[in-house]
Formats: sequence, structure tokens, C-alpha cells
Amino acid sequence: MDCFGLGGFLLKEEDIPSLKTAHERFCNSWNINYPLHSSSIRGKRGRFSWLRSMERADQFLSELEHLLVSLPGIAIACVIHRPGYVSRYREMYPGQLWFMCKTAFSILVERSAKFSDGQGRKLEIVFEGTGKKEDRNLKHYLKELKRNGSPFSTQTSHGYTPLVADDFRRIILGELHQKTKEVPMLQLADLLLYPMAKAGYEPSYGPFVRLKEAGRLIDCYFTAEECSSRGIKYSCFERS
Repeated sequence: MDCFGLGGFLLKEEDIPSLKTAHERFCNSWNINYPLHSSSIRGKRGRFSWLRSMERADQFLSELEHLLVSLPGIAIACVIHRPGYVSRYREMYPGQLWFMCKTAFSILVERSAKFSDGQGRKLEIVFEGTGKKEDRNLKHYLKELKRNGSPFSTQTSHGYTPLVADDFRRIILGELHQKTKEVPMLQLADLLLYPMAKAGYEPSYGPFVRLKEAGRLIDCYFTAEECSSRGIKYSCFERS
């Protein structure tokens, strides 16, 4: 896959204790006292090299999938196909091509805010820090949304009913909260992002399909037509 994605899941505050309990129970059952890391699990490397034993891997992955499909949260993401993005916008904005992280962040936050507002809720955003520059950029993007509203052209995005600055300030509580992989919710967000990204290339990907069947995707809350502006966003893919 040649893509860039940001995502995770929306979780009601009152459901946090039960999620933490489910995560702790799963880790204890496998004697895991370190973070669940998606790429390490899929690559069966590092602290998860013991998954090279096929019998153990099958059981572990089955139980991990059961954990994810039983979560109280709702998975959401914005996934951008890199070659398609560059091809589409390089000529349109010569020398001013946006960072994909700004595009993905703006779309992801706006759709999360709309969903939260529709549920009569405020939105608090917690993210996993990855580097000083990257973390600083994300915090800056949120400040821009609260100051200027959606950054996309009103001529090309009017059908998506973009939020204005007052909406972002009203719905989103405070600034971004930066945490580490030690936080259970961020471990689970990491695990949920991969199947959503994979589905951009392979919509029939098993783990993605099972998340959908369990009602764990934001797309499950909207009609097919509404999903184009409210659900998981796949940008610059051929099929989109």
C-alpha cells in the first residue's frame, strides 16, 4: 500500500472504563505487559516475534479480532493514496502542494466533530505523539480550524457542508492531548487504522468486513450516499 492515513475511533467518555478492562483482560490472557503495536503484530517481529509460531498466531489474531469487533468505539479514518494525490494536485497547485497530513487531519477532525455534534456530544481529541515536528503540526492544524474553519474551497466542498470556525470552537474541547502508546485507547486506535487503510485497496479485506458487520465503522451509521461526506474518507483512489 502506498498511502497516508490518520484514524482511530470515537469513544463515549462513560465507555472508557469498560474498554480499559477489556484491553487489560486480553493482555493478561497472553502475558503481554507491553503495548499492542499493529505493525509489529502484522510483521511478527520485535516483542511479537513469538507469533511466528503459526498455532499461537492463529489463536492470538482470532482473539485480537474478537476484542476489536466488540469495542464500544466507532472507527473512523481518512486514507490518501499518495500517487493519486500527487498526480491530482501537483499541476493544480504547483509549488504549493499541501502536506497529506494537513488534508487527512482536517477531513478526519471535521467528520469526527460532525458525528459528535449529531450525537449531542462535545469532542475531545487524544493522539499518539510521533515526533516534535509532526506533533507540533497537528496542534497547529487544529488551531487553524478553530480560527478559520474548514480550509477547503467552498466552491469544491459545498456539497460536504463544511464546518465554520464557530462550529469547531463549539464542538471541540480545548487543544489536542498528546499521549504515548502506553495508553490502551491509542493501541487500539493503531490496530483499527490498518484494516481501514487496507480496505482502500481491498474492500473485501476480512478484518475490515468483520468490523463493518459488527457495526464498528462510522459508515454503519449512514446511508451509502451520506458516507461520501460523513463516513471513512478514501481520497485519490481510482475507485473514488
